[in-house]
Amino acid sequence: MTVHGSVALVTGSNRGFGDKLVRALLDTGASKVYATARDPKKVTIEGAVPLALDVTDPDSVRAAAEQAQDVTLLINNAGTDARASVLEGDLADFRNDYETNVLGTLSVTRQFAPILARNGGGAVLNVLSAVSWLTFPDVASYTASRAASWSVTNSLRLALREQGTLVSALHVAFMDTDFTSHLPDVPKSDPADVARLALKALDEGSHEILADEITKQIKSGLSQDLSALYPELAQH
Repeated sequence: MTVHGSVALVTGSNRGFGDKLVRALLDTGASKVYATARDPKKVTIEGAVPLALDVTDPDSVRAAAEQAQDVTLLINNAGTDARASVLEGDLADFRNDYETNVLGTLSVTRQFAPILARNGGGAVLNVLSAVSWLTFPDVASYTASRAASWSVTNSLRLALREQGTLVSALHVAFMDTDFTSHLPDVPKSDPADVARLALKALDEGSHEILADEITKQIKSGLSQDLSALYPELAQH
């Protein structure tokens, strides 16, 4: 996959990390960047092509695909975090996080997969999280949805391999965006730096991109006893 000269589409790109991805794509030399949002008027990046897209609405997804037949790079960035707890959280919040983070990503990728195939294969980048592999009971709706997103990404990687489409996942702990504004005391990566790192890794053909040391440590902990990820379990 070569980002320079690609035609990219980024979901959830009117703010936060999506905004940084669009800017990084333009800086890297993408020939066109569709910047999507539920309200495309909120996309104000010079050089980007605003496009309406609600990843939870099948009609909206189909309409976006019909208007963007030249896409060679799809970046599934749209996401939500209801921060619902595992025991007391509203199940509607769990459904909302799953609908956006899992089924929304799957819906968009299904619509664009034939387009990518016709345009030579291209690539899909799913923006996931370090909590694809780690959970916290107080935010279980989000962590569960990211674990499911990782599984779906792996399935898509295998399913789209024969058509020559690279499917990559970006895992990152905390970025300095409004998405983590409720966490003032944790170390946060610069989202512009993460965007550049992700695009460079795509150029290199990476299947999985670990953006920071926290993420790398969590991933490595999967091969150890469960107490490596959850120290409190070692006390029992």
